[in-house]
Amino acid sequence: MRLEFEPIQPAPGQSFALLHYTHAHDRDILWHYHPEYELVYVPQGSGRRHLGQHVSRYQGGELLLIGPNVPHLSFSYEQQGAFEQIVVQFREDFLGVDFWQRPELVPVQQLLARARQGVSFGPATRAAAGPALRQLLAQPAPARLLGLLQLLYQLAEAPDATALHADSGLSGQQAREQQRLGRVYQHIEAHYAEPLTVQALADLSCLTVPAFCRYFKKMTGQTLTGFLQEYRISQACRLLLAGAPVAEASSASGFLNLSHFNRTFRKLLGQSPSAYRLAKG
Repeated sequence: MRLEFEPIQPAPGQSFALLHYTHAHDRDILWHYHPEYELVYVPQGSGRRHLGQHVSRYQGGELLLIGPNVPHLSFSYEQQGAFEQIVVQFREDFLGVDFWQRPELVPVQQLLARARQGVSFGPATRAAAGPALRQLLAQPAPARLLGLLQLLYQLAEAPDATALHADSGLSGQQAREQQRLGRVYQHIEAHYAEPLTVQALADLSCLTVPAFCRYFKKMTGQTLTGFLQEYRISQACRLLLAGAPVAEASSASGFLNLSHFNRTFRKLLGQSPSAYRLAKG
């Protein structure tokens, strides 16, 4: 099974990703890694727990915190019939570089350090944290952020946490590839509002243009054009929800042509920018 890099983009207006899967086939990437922490909640059932070098089975559901760049198998793997999973994914610096260094958050800081080896929580914590995770799905963004912080503190104090002692599992070559892709993402995040050329990103990756295009498709499962369109539209959604006019959201998210922006927006989201703002406002 080939190890894949999973690019994660929070929804517009959010600083972390919150996902709710209700079918096993909703998640296509199997053996994968990403630089975000991942909190996985499976309310019930049994399955394989495989992260890094650790392989075991879970019974009666699962609650697991996985650290950055730890390869792991999708929990939907080999699942049949009814299946549900709630996933939270967040960067270490999603609240600022030094946020976790606050003295009130020392327990959470220690939890995140343990997560780099994988931490599984017992039935009591799972029963207590499950409703809080489910509640996040229905909360507005500010309450959702506060709810996540409260949940992490609750997990940091959990008496039934078990370290899984998973090694990172990334070879030297894979780690270098991840670092290279990280440079590409950082460049896109910093310059998405400007014209971006394949040549510039290829030069940043020390690859020729054809080699870079093959590399990007292999690592992300998307063409560069498709990824840029999705990223720019996600930024436009954020601007629209903040009250920006459609033309301003178009230009500020990197589209040189308003009609192209409208076509791309409708293609990806199934509605016009104005209709999106009305539906979400």
